[in-house]
Amino acid sequence: MKKYLIFIISFAALYTLFQLSSGAILTAFYKPDISLMQSTLNQEVVFGGTSTIPLLFILLSSTIAYFLSQKLGRTSKASDELVNP
Repeated sequence: MKKYLIFIISFAALYTLFQLSSGAILTAFYKPDISLMQSTLNQEVVFGGTSTIPLLFILLSSTIAYFLSQKLGRTSKASDELVNP
């Protein structure tokens, strides 16, 4: 149960970190299309296409969270054996 909690907490933290950083990067590099702003007749809303980047962030954060939980689970288990032989 302890390994599962470590995995879930680290996964949620890493996923949030990756989402915030990708949003900051996308906002920093955003360049609006000036030609769309000048035409007042076009009132159509255009949304972006789908992307596989969120899936890649989920896979990356879950992989890191898995290895982090394995490492923390092993070190805490070793320290428990040292305290309670």
